[in-house]
Amino acid sequence: MLHHEGDCLNMETMANSSVDAKLQVMPVSDLLSQPLSVQAPALITQIGSEATLHTLKAALQAQLSLQQSVTLLDDLNTPSPQVYHSTLEQVTQHQGLAFPVSLYISAQVSASAIAVQQLANVVSHLREPDGGCPWDLAQTPQSLTPYILEEAYETVDAIEQGDTDHIADELGDLLLQIVLQAQIASEQQNFTLQTIAEAITAKLIRRHPHVFGDLKVDSIDQVHANWEQIKADEEQSHPDQPTYLSHKLQRYARSLPPLMAGLKLSEKTAASGLEWETIDGVWAKFYEELAEFQEALLQDDIAHQQDELGDLIFTLVNIARWCQLDPSKALRSTNTKLIERVSHIEANTSKPLTEHTLQELDALWQQAKRQSAPAITPATPADPSPGLDANHTNDKGAP
Repeated sequence: MLHHEGDCLNMETMANSSVDAKLQVMPVSDLLSQPLSVQAPALITQIGSEATLHTLKAALQAQLSLQQSVTLLDDLNTPSPQVYHSTLEQVTQHQGLAFPVSLYISAQVSASAIAVQQLANVVSHLREPDGGCPWDLAQTPQSLTPYILEEAYETVDAIEQGDTDHIADELGDLLLQIVLQAQIASEQQNFTLQTIAEAITAKLIRRHPHVFGDLKVDSIDQVHANWEQIKADEEQSHPDQPTYLSHKLQRYARSLPPLMAGLKLSEKTAASGLEWETIDGVWAKFYEELAEFQEALLQDDIAHQQDELGDLIFTLVNIARWCQLDPSKALRSTNTKLIERVSHIEANTSKPLTEHTLQELDALWQQAKRQSAPAITPATPADPSPGLDANHTNDKGAP
């Protein structure tokens, strides 16, 4: 429970409790609208009620452990304010506080913070003109963007493989890209790693009023609806940010891989009312687009063929959305399945694939398919063979 001390807490001691860290003094209203800088000690003032103290505790949980030591002080205008030592978890349990009160929090230096700072220091050294790495010095935000995508996809692959050591390694590579971008931006006096961390912390607190505020929710759907409403309000408060649906769709199309962007665009346009009444309408659209694509293939117009192919793929994305399937995940699974079957074929022949006849390759393919077939096969349309020529039989034809 709270430990009460009648003696005054020395303000100079509080200010000097963290080397190289100046005491932050702020009213509680400021802290509820922006994150606390945990690298410096803080004195939060003007906590006027028990309800405000509860709200403050919820907000601080985003950055501090519930076991974090804190200190409550009664009216600081008195010569000897009452002092109560507590943990963050217990700070709302005291019944005898004379509001308004203040809350003191010492500077936090966790092992994670030290590790991230060490990484930032290494990256900074790599970018030093005198003694740094020529490759790192040559990089720009633009030249590094392919590595962000590469590391993100490798991280996803590691997660899907379920190898925890590999996941940690790939997450480190991804984190390196963030720190590199922050270092270059810092050198250009644009923003810093601290700016990034504080901004996302503030956003998380702002968009989770059911965790860090008084809002009550009963379902994940309510959480999602609140998130979207808060996000829309944020965009309305910044006139330079897109407010029209078409502007948002343009942003998704620019920033996401095409298949992922297609699903996002499908979801957003459907939510705005541009939607079929039933999935039968989606299937009708699919067959319409399939016919148009087949017709385009008979014409000598590559641009038109590409356009119709895109329409066909986008309709498939809509079918996936209606069936609550992820088209990107489905295609990754098919890619993996193809690689596994080719690997099986290569393991069962001593000749290069190019030296086999079409019939031999088909037999090896069917063998690989049977080898990888699940124990119980659901009644779903079979996947095609890799299409070695126009007359090659697929899974629906006779072998």
